[in-house]
Formats: sequence, structure tokens, C-alpha cells
Amino acid sequence: IISEPGVTVRWLVSELGEDPGFALRLYEMEPGATTAAQSHYWEHEVFVLSGSGVIAGDEGEIPLGEGDVVYVAPAERHRFVNSGDEVLRFLMVLPIAQHTSPPGE
Repeated sequence: IISEPGVTVRWLVSELGEDPGFALRLYEMEPGATTAAQSHYWEHEVFVLSGSGVIAGDEGEIPLGEGDVVYVAPAERHRFVNSGDEVLRFLMVLPIAQHTSPPGE
């Protein structure tokens, strides 16, 4: 559950939806909003629809803009930041298994 100020998440496809293997979420982040820094055992893929920002991690910051694609590897510490003047919108794909148990269990 996402509860950061200025961040809205809509589940477009979930374990109750069309594909039980993967979830699809739409993030909308107001200017200046940020997600919490996190690291988890599953990967996810991100496609930026509009706006601009950065994904920040241990290696520094990577700029994000419309049309960019980002792969977040398992165990990679990261957070998303809207550093622009408009709403940052992106789609995120992640495995449903991330809600149940670590790989190998």
C-alpha cells in the first residue's frame, strides 16, 4: 500500500484481475512528491507516460522522462522522485508472487 503524500497508485491489473502472474499499477506523483526508499526481492519494470523525475538509488540518480523504460532489479534500493513541474505518471509491472513469499519458498 502506497501512502506517501502526493503519490496516487491505481491497480490496473492485479491478482484479482486478468493476469494472475503479474500486476500493473499506474503511479501519479505530484511535483515534489517522492516514494519511500525501498529494496525487495522482486524486480519490476517501469514505463514513463508523462512528466519528469528521477529514480534514486545507491548508484545515484537516473533522470526519467516521457517514453523512458526502467528495470529495477531484485534487491536494488530505489525511490522515485518527481523533480519536474507537472504530474509524473508511470506504469509499473511487478510479479504477483511478491505479495506471498520470497523466491524458492
